[in-house]
Amino acid sequence: MGDVTPASLAPILLVVGDEELLATRAVSEAIARARSVDPDVDVREYQAGALTVGEIAEMLSPSLFGGRRLLVLRSGQDARKDLAAALLAYAKNPDPEVQLVVLHLGGAKGKAFADGLKAAGATVVPAAKLKGHRDRVAFVRDEIRRGGGKCTDDAAEALIAAVGNDLRELAAACSQLIADTDGRIGADTVARYYRGRVEVSGFTVADATMVGDVPAALEALRWALHVGVDPVPIADALADGVRTVARVASAGRGSPYQLASSLGMPAWKIERAQRQGRGWTPDGLVVAMQAAAECNAAVKGGSDDRAYALERAVFAMAAARQGGAR
Repeated sequence: MGDVTPASLAPILLVVGDEELLATRAVSEAIARARSVDPDVDVREYQAGALTVGEIAEMLSPSLFGGRRLLVLRSGQDARKDLAAALLAYAKNPDPEVQLVVLHLGGAKGKAFADGLKAAGATVVPAAKLKGHRDRVAFVRDEIRRGGGKCTDDAAEALIAAVGNDLRELAAACSQLIADTDGRIGADTVARYYRGRVEVSGFTVADATMVGDVPAALEALRWALHVGVDPVPIADALADGVRTVARVASAGRGSPYQLASSLGMPAWKIERAQRQGRGWTPDGLVVAMQAAAECNAAVKGGSDDRAYALERAVFAMAAARQGGAR
């Protein structure tokens, strides 16, 4: 935490965003910092929507007994106008012995209050939900660093593929990995750790590709390769996926059970192909078949980068579906 002095504690901390894990953590860290300055700090929590101006005046007024106070105001966006006005007036000249921590969802509701606190010089701690994949990768790397470990980008990618996007689950997985390893975490560590937990096969990749869900297909592909699935069956599954959809589409309409005997395929496979076939045109299927055949040749012909050949096939097949849908 470095050297924390009374002067280094922000008199007003504004935690903005709707990611509960980050908001909760910001409050815990503020309390820990305050306690490192004064172990007897008086910590109190309030709900902004239920607080009156009288109560706020009381909690902010100098204490008869002295000593530091930390006041946590939750759901700041719900503060009524008179309460917000009183807090903004206080924010212009805060008590050095009191630290005020305001949590605010950061939306349009109560925006003037949040803006007023910022204008009064509040220290802002962002706690918004992480939008993009890169943000989550950075979050995982940061988590591991906080725990005293080290983690590569591809290890973070592998962990997200295994655990999903929920920050609480990712944070828990990071601390688990640090506890169970020497703290140096690579993609192979994650793959070893999660090998038995996530079953990914070439069919997972093919199914996502055939419905045009490129992010899911790439995630499944990268994870399958991380946990040691051989590239050959993945290439076969892509070829089989497009071939099956083409065969079922050319058989015309009919129930899966009617088509099962004429196509020599189980009804469940026909039903899945009918579902995946929506959005494909005959031309699109021809292009996708060529892409799958090229991928097969590259993977089985010992191409230097079989992972790249598979990724390229996923993109090409999804593009064929898009192109044919116009």
